[in-house]
Parts: sequence; structure tokens; C-alpha cells
Amino acid sequence: MAAIEARGLRKSYQDHEVVCGIDLTVERGEAFALLGPNGAGKTTMVEILEGHRRRDAGDVRVLGEDPSAAGRAWRARVGIVLQDADDAADLTVREMVRHIAGFYPDPRPADEVIELVGLVQKRDSKIRALSGGQRRRVDVALGLVGRPDLLFLDEPTTGFDPQARRQFWELVGALAAEGTTILLTTHYLEEAEALADRLAVLAGGRILAEGAPATLGGRLTAGATVSWRENGEPRAEKVADPTELVRRLVAEGNDLSSLTITRPTLEDVYLTLIGAGE
Repeated sequence: MAAIEARGLRKSYQDHEVVCGIDLTVERGEAFALLGPNGAGKTTMVEILEGHRRRDAGDVRVLGEDPSAAGRAWRARVGIVLQDADDAADLTVREMVRHIAGFYPDPRPADEVIELVGLVQKRDSKIRALSGGQRRRVDVALGLVGRPDLLFLDEPTTGFDPQARRQFWELVGALAAEGTTILLTTHYLEEAEALADRLAVLAGGRILAEGAPATLGGRLTAGATVSWRENGEPRAEKVADPTELVRRLVAEGNDLSSLTITRPTLEDVYLTLIGAGE
């Protein structure tokens, strides 16, 4: 049984449909990323899957249950890191994590979670004294403390510096290795490429493309651009397969010390899809 199955998912606000008949499957143990511009329908879709918002139509099963009707036992299996979270500013980090841990039947030890998110030096600091990035780490800790089978991460690294973001990627990788299913929304394309087994691009409430990061939108089979210098002048040629061109350049005795072969990046494919969707 898949961790998430949605068929014909729809949601409207007044006369505006923001989720337009989406089909989505996320397998157990998979890390899946949702990409899309603001207003694409990502947050509404995730809130429906979390059981925080009712759908207008469609069938949804998350960990085998309808999230709109699931009970406490189901919620104990789901971890959520919201895009915007309120916190108890006068509690320390350790107090807050221990408090939330008390709602779960088998939580991780608070100090273990605090170490996982890199806040050991701040565990006795009041939350109101933390930086924005450190508060975001507290949000992540609260999503992890219940040992979730399924973890929703909505823009989890907003406010992180590059080093903290890399550390968080390592944490997500470790959770995925343990078998935790992860659904991630992010605006950082390098984050989606680093973390996701598969991803989907949304725009206008519809999925425009879905697949592994390396193959999305025909990326793997797209033409390559070969760049080199010939007689001191820069040259470039776009080819379906660069092998023959490189062999010819070698046979002709060209200096290939500056040769590069590039294919469309995930950002290239993403912007093309979004532009076509608009």
C-alpha cells in the first residue's frame, strides 16, 4: 500500500479552483518533492493530505486512511513541519520539545531530537532568544519527535544558512534511510534534487510533470551543449549525443582542456514547464 494515494483531488475557494483534479501516489519510504510557484496549489494540497483542510472532490488515502476522518492513532504516525508555525516563546528549546513529545505514544528522547537538528548549544535557551533559522530548527524538531512514519516538510529550510541547510539535508537522508516517507515542498531546486527520489511540478492547480529529478521533462535525453576553444576562439555546438563530436575534436588535435558538456539543469526544465503552464 502506498503512503499517499490521491485521485481526482479538487479544492475551490469561491469560484477559484486551486487544486484541479490531481492524481498523486507517494510510495512508502519515498522522498517526494512538490515544486511550483506561489499560488500553484501546493500548500492547499498538502493541507488536505495532512487532514487540516477538507477537499471538495476526489479520493485520498494517507497511510491507509482518509485524513479528513482519521483519528488520534493515525495522527501520531504523521509528523508535520508547517511553513509558518507559532511557538511558545518563553519556553526553552528542551522544554518545548519535551512538551510536544508528551503527546506521542513512543517519542524520540528530547535531547536526541535536539542533537539531530543541531541545537545542542541552544537547548536551554528560550525560544524567543533564537534567530529565525534556529526557530525553524525547533519546528523541524517538533515534527520529528513522534517518530513519524510520514513526515510533511513545508519549506523546511527557509531562513537556514548554507551550512545549516546541508546539515538538514543529511538529516532528511538519514530519516529516509530509516524508512520514513517524506513529502517536501520547497522553492530551492537544489534541495529537491538532493533529497527527492521523485518530484512533481505544479502550476495552476495541476501537475505539469512528474518523475525522478534526473529525468524530469525529458532532461536525461535532452540535447547536450559542447563548448570548447578552437584556435583560441570559443566554440559551442548542441548535439543529441556528444560522444562523436568529442572524438572528432580529439582526432583533429584540438585543445580540450576547457571543454565542457552541459545538459539542461533542473532549473532550466522547471522554468520551461512553468512558462508553458502559464
